[in-house]
Amino acid sequence: MANAVYNSAKTDLLKGTVDYESDTIKVALVTSSYSPNVDSHAFFDDISNEVSGTGYTAGGSTLLSKTVSQDNTDDEGVFDAANITWGSSTITARGAIIYKSTGVDSTSPLICYVDFGSDKSTSGSDFTIQWNSEGILNIT
Repeated sequence: MANAVYNSAKTDLLKGTVDYESDTIKVALVTSSYSPNVDSHAFFDDISNEVSGTGYTAGGSTLLSKTVSQDNTDDEGVFDAANITWGSSTITARGAIIYKSTGVDSTSPLICYVDFGSDKSTSGSDFTIQWNSEGILNIT
């Protein structure tokens, strides 16, 4: 599956449930065995096949330097954050889940799935996600 925004996140956006700049937004890695379901996956406890390995902690890492901006050139709202690295890791991931962490998986709403296109692996080295220069999430 290509990149996707969960349907519940679209509703959350309209309701103002997630404050992308001040809420704790995290990124978790998943293996190729995870099948995103934009209709039925709504909270982090719906996620299966999260990566495990050296240098990676279950639940992923918190995004830093988060911004929300208006892009008048492309007529978009843009959510972005600093690139993220799991140092000295030994892991294999196919994609990333962006979600708002409440500290409880069953109440932590999913935002989007980022598909890497193929498995990406490290063996005792840095696993880095370099976000697209256009941002992590673009709403048109």
